[in-house]
Amino acid sequence: MSKKQKLELTWIGKNNPEYDIANIEPRILEERADLSYGDPKTENMIIHGDNLLALKALLPEYEGKIKCIYIDPPYNTGNAFENQKYDDSVEHSTWLSLMKSRLELLLMLLREDGTIFCQLSDDEMAYGKVLLDEVFGRSNFINQISVKMKQTSGASGGGEDKRLKKNIEYILIYTKNYICFPKFNEVLEEEDLFELINEMRDQGKSWKYTRVFIDMGERSFFSEIQDGSGMPIKIFKHKNLQIKTIPDCMAKRYSC
Repeated sequence: MSKKQKLELTWIGKNNPEYDIANIEPRILEERADLSYGDPKTENMIIHGDNLLALKALLPEYEGKIKCIYIDPPYNTGNAFENQKYDDSVEHSTWLSLMKSRLELLLMLLREDGTIFCQLSDDEMAYGKVLLDEVFGRSNFINQISVKMKQTSGASGGGEDKRLKKNIEYILIYTKNYICFPKFNEVLEEEDLFELINEMRDQGKSWKYTRVFIDMGERSFFSEIQDGSGMPIKIFKHKNLQIKTIPDCMAKRYSC
């Protein structure tokens, strides 16, 4: 009774020493110069080998330094695919053990304000969420994104069980330390102008410009940010802006 209890997911083989990251033999990464290409000074790497051993080999140099991680682990669908490079039909407890050790290493690699994105299907998403809660901490959960993977349910592997068709997968997002985590930048999507106009017409809304700037007023420098390619974008503040409706402008323009 003196042992401190905690909320956790348990399964057969969870504490098997085989999956304890402390027992994983450290490896050294050796560059294959004959397969390398591009800028020799870059820190980008393509590692060929077992991902568990690769993650352990990255720790000495990259522990606590990684800003963003995306993983697309086996969904454990129970299906066999031609030319498959991994087993997607393992016993449920084995899948959890394999995931736990890898998530623990990923947590060690992540920096305090870093984020991890884990994409799963509904085959293991629910248990994956609980496992991620245990490894990263439930308080460090950021959000769950539902991703539409294909247009037609049941196509290309959606709903092979012949019951409810599905075309959605999920991305679970965690940070290492929620207190240090900054908000994501707003994501803007390009939209076809004519489709927007037709949609507003169908809704009975005006799609035309109704007002214009007459005078931009007094401009003062506010801040500078970078776009996606690293180019600077300067932001200015404006005071005493003058805005008029188009009818007012036209009336003034054509008055005698």
